[in-house]
Amino acid sequence: MTTTTNRQITLANRPVGLPTDDDLKLVESPIPEPGEGEALVRTIYLSLDPYMRGMMDDAESYEAPIGLGEVIVGGTVGEVVASKSSAIDVGDVVGAYSGWQDYAVFPGDHLRKLDPTLAPLTTALGVHGMPGLTAYHGLLEVGRPKAGETVFVSAASGAVGATVGQIAKIKGCRVAGCAGSDDKVAYCLDDCGYDACFNYKTSGDIADAMRAACPDGIDVYFENVGGVIGRTAFDQLNLHGRVAVCGTISSYNATDQEMVPDELWKFIVKRARMEGLLVTDFADKHAAALAEMAGWIRDGRLTYRETIVDGLENAPSAFVGLFSGDNFGKLIVRVADEPA
Repeated sequence: MTTTTNRQITLANRPVGLPTDDDLKLVESPIPEPGEGEALVRTIYLSLDPYMRGMMDDAESYEAPIGLGEVIVGGTVGEVVASKSSAIDVGDVVGAYSGWQDYAVFPGDHLRKLDPTLAPLTTALGVHGMPGLTAYHGLLEVGRPKAGETVFVSAASGAVGATVGQIAKIKGCRVAGCAGSDDKVAYCLDDCGYDACFNYKTSGDIADAMRAACPDGIDVYFENVGGVIGRTAFDQLNLHGRVAVCGTISSYNATDQEMVPDELWKFIVKRARMEGLLVTDFADKHAAALAEMAGWIRDGRLTYRETIVDGLENAPSAFVGLFSGDNFGKLIVRVADEPA
């Protein structure tokens, strides 16, 4: 290594609404040294995901909040540049959880080796990584669709949503969704095989648009957005419908959020089931899921889109844009060049 500096983006203040430049601070520190059994990983790609916003708040959740002055969390793909572990070698390309920084140290046996010859490295952060696994397990384990049923997906063109829609089609379902631009709607219809999709920003009455997209009602709703789209989907659930709650991105930056109307009675009337999910709940099934999805990618049944932003210093602005739909598909930051 010719550099001795580790750039890091840390949490300087807890955001109110969307994060600003005052909340996310670029600092420099020495590159850490691996201890016995550890490896030093140089970040190549960094994943940007909505869940990171919730971890910037000092609030109880499924993970401890990011502390002030700490590095923003995040999944990464990197190259091992130093190793004192028999489990990992210098030059290995690995999946890690380095966060928003150039370098990080891990126990060697905590790193997932990647094979760059099987698929582009970026897919380990998207369709063949956490978002893909979230889609796979959320749909199949929580939503439990049956062939012939209607699956509706909010944020249908996103890294999770697009994968959900394609897996549902593979499983023989009718698939509908909504997205935030005409280009994204076209991608869902033309590339992902959706049977129906509408632009929720221009479609007029969302309830009417959803009924037109799902004339026989909704059997499985994959929830990525919340808000009015979620409430409308609840209203159009069929008897014994299921809701897989992955995220509610519409509320993540709310500062004066209105009280959400009580929609739970609809779950009684419809005898529906709603279940939240975390991809880590299905860790024992990840290997089988990744193997099945790899086959779908190879034979062209599972496609994906990515938006790649260059430079760690641009991660904050790219992250803010995530909440207004600036990205198309999986949002990734290229922190460094891939190894030759």
